[in-house]
Amino acid sequence: MRLLVTGGAGFIGSNYVRFVLENREDSVVTLDALTYAGSLDNLEGLVDHPRHEFVEGDIRDQELVEELMSDVDVVVNFAAESHVDRSIDGAESFVTTNVQGTQVLLDAALDADIDRFLQISTDEVYGQILDGTFSEDDELNPRNPYAATKASADLLAKSYQTTHDLPVLITRTCNNFGPRQHSEKLIPKFIQNAAAGKELPVYGDGSNVREWIYVEDNCRALDLVLREGTPGEVYNIGSGEERTNLEVTQAILEAVGGSQDQITFVEDRAGHDQRYALEFDKLTHLGWEPSWSFEEGLEQAVDYYL
Repeated sequence: MRLLVTGGAGFIGSNYVRFVLENREDSVVTLDALTYAGSLDNLEGLVDHPRHEFVEGDIRDQELVEELMSDVDVVVNFAAESHVDRSIDGAESFVTTNVQGTQVLLDAALDADIDRFLQISTDEVYGQILDGTFSEDDELNPRNPYAATKASADLLAKSYQTTHDLPVLITRTCNNFGPRQHSEKLIPKFIQNAAAGKELPVYGDGSNVREWIYVEDNCRALDLVLREGTPGEVYNIGSGEERTNLEVTQAILEAVGGSQDQITFVEDRAGHDQRYALEFDKLTHLGWEPSWSFEEGLEQAVDYYL
Protein backbone atom coordinates (compact mmCIF):
# COMPACT_ATOMS: atom_id res chain seq x y z
CA MET A 1 0.00 0.00 0.00
CA ARG A 2 1.20 3.51 -0.77
CA LEU A 3 0.25 6.27 1.69
CA LEU A 4 0.12 10.03 1.26
CA VAL A 5 0.77 11.52 4.70
CA THR A 6 0.11 15.25 4.80
CA GLY A 7 1.73 17.27 7.57
CA GLY A 8 4.16 14.39 7.93
CA ALA A 9 7.06 16.57 9.08
CA GLY A 10 5.11 17.79 12.09
CA PHE A 11 4.97 16.25 15.55
CA ILE A 12 2.39 13.47 15.26
CA GLY A 13 2.78 13.12 11.49
CA SER A 14 6.51 12.44 11.65
CA ASN A 15 6.02 9.91 14.42
CA TYR A 16 3.39 8.19 12.30
CA VAL A 17 5.61 8.12 9.20
CA ARG A 18 8.34 6.57 11.33
CA PHE A 19 5.88 4.02 12.74
CA VAL A 20 4.71 2.92 9.29
CA LEU A 21 8.20 2.58 7.82
CA GLU A 22 9.40 0.62 10.85
CA ASN A 23 6.38 -1.66 11.25
CA ARG A 24 4.81 -2.05 7.80
CA GLU A 25 5.97 -2.86 4.29
CA ASP A 26 4.09 0.14 2.86
CA SER A 27 5.65 3.09 1.08
CA VAL A 28 4.99 6.66 2.21
CA VAL A 29 4.84 9.99 0.42
CA THR A 30 5.17 12.79 2.98
CA LEU A 31 3.78 16.20 2.03
CA ASP A 32 4.60 19.12 4.30
CA ALA A 33 4.87 22.89 3.84
CA LEU A 34 7.63 23.10 6.49
CA THR A 35 6.06 25.99 8.36
CA TYR A 36 7.04 26.75 11.96
CA ALA A 37 5.46 23.45 13.10
CA GLY A 38 7.11 21.16 10.54
CA SER A 39 10.78 20.37 10.17
CA LEU A 40 12.90 17.93 8.19
CA ASP A 41 14.73 17.30 11.46
CA ASN A 42 11.64 15.39 12.55
CA LEU A 43 12.23 12.99 9.65
CA GLU A 44 15.89 12.45 10.47
CA GLY A 45 17.00 9.09 9.09
CA LEU A 46 13.87 8.73 6.95
CA VAL A 47 14.29 11.25 4.13
CA ASP A 48 16.42 8.83 2.08
CA HIS A 49 14.54 5.70 3.19
CA PRO A 50 13.91 3.49 0.10
CA ARG A 51 10.17 3.40 0.82
CA HIS A 52 9.83 7.09 1.61
CA GLU A 53 9.50 10.19 -0.54
CA PHE A 54 9.39 13.71 0.88
CA VAL A 55 7.65 16.54 -0.99
CA GLU A 56 7.71 20.12 0.25
CA GLY A 57 4.38 21.72 -0.53
CA ASP A 58 1.05 23.03 0.70
CA ILE A 59 -2.19 21.03 0.87
CA ARG A 60 -3.92 24.10 -0.60
CA ASP A 61 -1.90 23.67 -3.82
CA GLN A 62 -4.52 21.89 -5.92
CA GLU A 63 -2.23 20.98 -8.82
CA LEU A 64 0.42 19.47 -6.56
CA VAL A 65 -2.12 17.59 -4.45
CA GLU A 66 -3.80 16.11 -7.54
CA GLU A 67 -0.45 14.99 -8.89
CA LEU A 68 0.52 13.25 -5.64
CA MET A 69 -2.93 11.77 -5.10
CA SER A 70 -2.86 10.03 -8.50
CA ASP A 71 -0.08 7.71 -7.31
CA VAL A 72 -1.22 6.65 -3.81
CA ASP A 73 -3.82 4.32 -2.32
CA VAL A 74 -4.76 6.07 0.92
CA VAL A 75 -4.48 9.52 2.52
CA VAL A 76 -3.73 10.34 6.15
CA ASN A 77 -4.32 14.06 6.74
CA PHE A 78 -2.35 15.47 9.65
CA ALA A 79 -1.75 18.84 7.99
CA ALA A 80 -3.18 21.59 10.20
CA GLU A 81 -2.53 24.75 12.09
CA SER A 82 -2.90 23.46 15.62
CA HIS A 83 -1.84 25.93 18.32
CA VAL A 84 -4.83 27.36 20.16
CA ASP A 85 -3.08 30.55 21.30
CA ARG A 86 -2.07 31.35 17.72
CA SER A 87 -5.67 30.84 16.55
CA ILE A 88 -6.86 33.33 19.17
CA ASP A 89 -4.35 35.90 17.94
CA GLY A 90 -5.40 35.36 14.31
CA ALA A 91 -7.67 32.72 12.78
CA GLU A 92 -7.18 33.25 9.04
CA SER A 93 -4.41 30.69 8.49
CA PHE A 94 -6.38 28.17 10.53
CA VAL A 95 -9.43 28.59 8.30
CA THR A 96 -7.50 28.37 5.04
CA THR A 97 -5.29 25.43 6.04
CA ASN A 98 -7.63 23.38 8.19
CA VAL A 99 -10.81 23.89 6.16
CA GLN A 100 -9.85 24.94 2.64
CA GLY A 101 -6.83 22.63 2.63
CA THR A 102 -8.98 19.69 3.68
CA GLN A 103 -11.43 20.52 0.90
CA VAL A 104 -8.62 20.44 -1.69
CA LEU A 105 -7.52 17.04 -0.40
CA LEU A 106 -11.05 15.65 -0.40
CA ASP A 107 -11.71 16.77 -3.98
CA ALA A 108 -8.44 15.25 -5.17
CA ALA A 109 -9.12 12.02 -3.27
CA LEU A 110 -12.52 11.80 -4.92
CA ASP A 111 -11.07 12.31 -8.40
CA ALA A 112 -8.32 9.75 -7.74
CA ASP A 113 -10.73 7.15 -6.32
CA ILE A 114 -8.69 6.83 -3.13
CA ASP A 115 -9.25 3.62 -1.12
CA ARG A 116 -9.34 5.36 2.28
CA PHE A 117 -9.11 8.92 3.59
CA LEU A 118 -8.19 9.26 7.28
CA GLN A 119 -8.93 12.71 8.69
CA ILE A 120 -6.96 13.41 11.87
CA SER A 121 -8.96 15.50 14.32
CA THR A 122 -8.98 16.40 18.01
CA ASP A 123 -11.04 16.02 21.16
CA GLU A 124 -11.32 19.81 21.25
CA VAL A 125 -14.11 19.73 18.65
CA TYR A 126 -16.48 18.51 21.38
CA GLY A 127 -15.82 21.48 23.65
CA GLN A 128 -15.43 21.02 27.38
CA ILE A 129 -17.03 18.38 29.60
CA LEU A 130 -17.00 18.75 33.38
CA ASP A 131 -18.07 15.17 34.18
CA GLY A 132 -18.08 11.94 32.22
CA THR A 133 -16.64 11.38 28.75
CA PHE A 134 -17.45 12.34 25.18
CA SER A 135 -18.59 9.61 22.80
CA GLU A 136 -18.35 9.83 19.02
CA ASP A 137 -22.08 10.59 18.81
CA ASP A 138 -21.93 13.71 20.99
CA GLU A 139 -22.54 17.04 19.30
CA LEU A 140 -19.65 19.27 18.35
CA ASN A 141 -19.27 22.43 20.39
CA PRO A 142 -15.84 23.95 19.68
CA ARG A 143 -14.95 26.91 21.87
CA ASN A 144 -11.86 28.38 20.19
CA PRO A 145 -11.00 29.18 16.54
CA TYR A 146 -8.61 26.24 16.19
CA ALA A 147 -11.21 23.75 17.38
CA ALA A 148 -13.89 25.37 15.22
CA THR A 149 -11.80 24.90 12.08
CA LYS A 150 -11.09 21.27 12.96
CA ALA A 151 -14.80 20.65 13.56
CA SER A 152 -15.54 22.26 10.20
CA ALA A 153 -13.03 19.96 8.51
CA ASP A 154 -14.63 16.93 10.20
CA LEU A 155 -18.08 17.91 8.95
CA LEU A 156 -16.75 18.56 5.47
CA ALA A 157 -15.05 15.16 5.38
CA LYS A 158 -18.20 13.41 6.59
CA SER A 159 -20.23 15.20 3.93
CA TYR A 160 -17.98 13.77 1.21
CA GLN A 161 -18.58 10.30 2.60
CA THR A 162 -22.34 10.83 2.64
CA THR A 163 -22.65 12.69 -0.66
CA HIS A 164 -19.92 11.09 -2.75
CA ASP A 165 -19.36 7.76 -0.92
CA LEU A 166 -15.72 8.71 -0.35
CA PRO A 167 -14.35 6.19 2.21
CA VAL A 168 -13.61 8.70 4.97
CA LEU A 169 -12.60 7.81 8.52
CA ILE A 170 -12.16 10.38 11.30
CA THR A 171 -10.13 10.08 14.48
CA ARG A 172 -10.38 12.45 17.44
CA THR A 173 -7.45 12.14 19.79
CA CYS A 174 -6.73 13.50 23.25
CA ASN A 175 -3.56 15.49 24.02
CA ASN A 176 -0.46 13.88 22.52
CA PHE A 177 3.04 14.19 23.92
CA GLY A 178 6.41 12.66 23.16
CA PRO A 179 9.41 13.12 20.84
CA ARG A 180 9.47 15.81 18.14
CA GLN A 181 6.71 17.98 19.60
CA HIS A 182 7.06 21.70 18.92
CA SER A 183 8.72 23.57 21.78
CA GLU A 184 5.77 25.96 22.22
CA LYS A 185 3.57 23.10 23.47
CA LEU A 186 3.14 22.62 27.20
CA ILE A 187 5.21 19.51 27.97
CA PRO A 188 8.34 20.20 25.86
CA LYS A 189 8.27 23.88 26.82
CA PHE A 190 7.99 23.12 30.52
CA ILE A 191 10.65 20.37 30.43
CA GLN A 192 13.16 22.76 28.91
CA ASN A 193 12.17 25.68 31.15
CA ALA A 194 12.32 23.51 34.25
CA ALA A 195 15.78 22.20 33.42
CA ALA A 196 17.01 25.73 32.74
CA GLY A 197 15.70 27.06 36.05
CA LYS A 198 13.14 29.30 34.30
CA GLU A 199 9.57 30.03 35.29
CA LEU A 200 6.77 27.69 34.24
CA PRO A 201 3.73 29.90 33.46
CA VAL A 202 0.51 28.03 34.27
CA TYR A 203 -2.80 29.42 33.02
CA GLY A 204 -5.34 30.38 35.68
CA ASP A 205 -5.12 28.18 38.76
CA GLY A 206 -3.86 25.13 36.85
CA SER A 207 -7.06 23.16 37.41
CA ASN A 208 -7.84 22.59 33.72
CA VAL A 209 -7.85 18.86 32.99
CA ARG A 210 -6.49 17.14 29.89
CA GLU A 211 -6.31 13.50 28.88
CA TRP A 212 -2.77 12.62 27.75
CA ILE A 213 -1.60 9.93 25.33
CA TYR A 214 1.97 9.05 24.43
CA VAL A 215 2.39 9.65 20.71
CA GLU A 216 3.46 6.06 19.94
CA ASP A 217 0.16 4.76 21.30
CA ASN A 218 -1.69 7.25 19.13
CA CYS A 219 0.23 6.14 16.03
CA ARG A 220 -0.72 2.52 16.66
CA ALA A 221 -4.35 3.54 17.02
CA LEU A 222 -4.32 5.63 13.85
CA ASP A 223 -2.76 2.81 11.86
CA LEU A 224 -5.37 0.35 13.15
CA VAL A 225 -8.26 2.66 12.25
CA LEU A 226 -6.81 3.23 8.77
CA ARG A 227 -6.61 -0.49 8.09
CA GLU A 228 -9.48 -1.97 10.11
CA GLY A 229 -11.91 0.89 10.72
CA THR A 230 -15.28 1.21 9.02
CA PRO A 231 -15.53 4.05 6.46
CA GLY A 232 -17.94 6.74 7.57
CA GLU A 233 -17.18 6.17 11.25
CA VAL A 234 -15.55 8.42 13.84
CA TYR A 235 -13.12 6.88 16.35
CA ASN A 236 -12.10 8.57 19.60
CA ILE A 237 -8.54 7.86 20.72
CA GLY A 238 -8.17 8.27 24.46
CA SER A 239 -6.02 6.89 27.24
CA GLY A 240 -7.84 7.43 30.54
CA GLU A 241 -4.72 9.29 31.75
CA GLU A 242 -6.25 12.54 33.04
CA ARG A 243 -4.12 15.21 34.72
CA THR A 244 -4.66 18.82 35.67
CA ASN A 245 -2.20 21.24 34.09
CA LEU A 246 -0.79 21.86 37.55
CA GLU A 247 -0.24 18.13 38.12
CA VAL A 248 1.56 17.87 34.77
CA THR A 249 3.75 20.84 35.70
CA GLN A 250 4.60 19.37 39.10
CA ALA A 251 5.44 15.99 37.53
CA ILE A 252 7.79 17.66 35.05
CA LEU A 253 9.60 19.57 37.80
CA GLU A 254 10.01 16.38 39.80
CA ALA A 255 11.30 14.49 36.75
CA VAL A 256 14.02 17.07 35.94
CA GLY A 257 14.88 17.96 39.52
CA GLY A 258 13.42 21.46 39.35
CA SER A 259 11.84 23.49 42.13
CA GLN A 260 8.11 23.88 42.66
CA ASP A 261 8.91 27.57 43.20
CA GLN A 262 9.40 27.83 39.43
CA ILE A 263 5.62 27.61 38.96
CA THR A 264 3.95 30.95 38.24
CA PHE A 265 0.25 31.46 37.63
CA VAL A 266 -0.68 33.75 34.76
CA GLU A 267 -3.92 35.21 33.38
CA ASP A 268 -6.11 32.46 31.98
CA ARG A 269 -6.42 31.97 28.23
CA ALA A 270 -9.58 33.24 26.55
CA GLY A 271 -12.12 30.45 26.07
CA HIS A 272 -9.98 28.00 28.02
CA ASP A 273 -11.87 24.69 28.20
CA GLN A 274 -11.94 23.25 31.71
CA ARG A 275 -11.78 19.56 30.89
CA TYR A 276 -11.63 17.09 27.99
CA ALA A 277 -12.18 13.34 28.31
CA LEU A 278 -13.00 10.67 25.74
CA GLU A 279 -14.82 7.37 25.66
CA PHE A 280 -12.94 5.10 23.24
CA ASP A 281 -14.81 1.78 23.34
CA LYS A 282 -15.14 1.69 19.54
CA LEU A 283 -11.35 1.68 19.27
CA THR A 284 -10.85 -1.01 21.90
CA HIS A 285 -13.34 -3.19 20.03
CA LEU A 286 -10.89 -3.07 17.11
CA GLY A 287 -8.30 -4.60 19.44
CA TRP A 288 -6.36 -1.52 20.61
CA GLU A 289 -5.40 -0.46 24.11
CA PRO A 290 -2.79 2.02 25.36
CA SER A 291 0.65 0.62 26.20
CA TRP A 292 2.21 3.66 27.88
CA SER A 293 1.23 5.21 31.20
CA PHE A 294 1.59 8.97 31.54
CA GLU A 295 4.60 8.51 33.84
CA GLU A 296 6.36 6.15 31.44
CA GLY A 297 5.74 8.48 28.52
CA LEU A 298 6.92 11.50 30.47
CA GLU A 299 10.17 9.73 31.30
CA GLN A 300 10.75 9.17 27.58
CA ALA A 301 9.87 12.77 26.77
CA VAL A 302 12.25 14.14 29.41
CA ASP A 303 15.08 12.00 28.05
CA TYR A 304 14.37 13.23 24.52
CA TYR A 305 14.13 16.95 25.22
CA LEU A 306 17.12 17.06 27.56
